[in-house]
Amino acid sequence: MEDKDLIAAAKKYRENAYAPYSKFKVGAAVLTKKGNVYGGCNIENSSFPVTNCAERTAIFKAVSEGEQAFAAIALIADTPGPCSPCGACRQVMVEFKIPRIIMANMKGDVKVVTLEEIMPYAFTEF
Repeated sequence: MEDKDLIAAAKKYRENAYAPYSKFKVGAAVLTKKGNVYGGCNIENSSFPVTNCAERTAIFKAVSEGEQAFAAIALIADTPGPCSPCGACRQVMVEFKIPRIIMANMKGDVKVVTLEEIMPYAFTEF
């Protein structure tokens, strides 16, 4: 699957975002090593700590379906530059060793980074 296809999937999932408080809609799509794609959107809550990001929604969906080996993840939002994942999402990406992170925005800007680039001193298993 090409990066543009994974970005398009993330963009589609963004449409389902539940963001009544921030109005900041994010979509994500994760590609498994088997070639399956799982998507997610951010889901806010009036108690912000229980809000879930699009990236974690997509990853957790995949894991709940039995997937644990990932090739890449794409995320997209209406931001000035490519949308970057938060620290919690980065740590989940580390947990599942997602090697490529494709960050995009609605204007078509894209930046691809490796897991090591985005989380250079990650907390990992001992």
